[in-house]
Amino acid sequence: MDSTLPIRVTVLDTWDVIPLELPATTSVAEVKRAALFRSLVRGAPADYVLKYQGAELFREGQSLADAGVLPHSALIVLRRRRTPVR
Repeated sequence: MDSTLPIRVTVLDTWDVIPLELPATTSVAEVKRAALFRSLVRGAPADYVLKYQGAELFREGQSLADAGVLPHSALIVLRRRRTPVR
């Protein structure tokens, strides 16, 4: 079995879809950092959450495999708190 997971991460600040191929042992926090970096978002990663199938992945130290992320899955990075619109 291949231990590399091809995934797509959408960063909502820019609406960029970032294709990544990462080892299944990659932490949730590292996926979030990589997606923010590749989409040129310079905010602190702690200000963002990573969601999979509509649920926030709270334990950022867990691996993608432990979080149940499957190959070719879509994940979303969005701000932890909504920004007001004026």
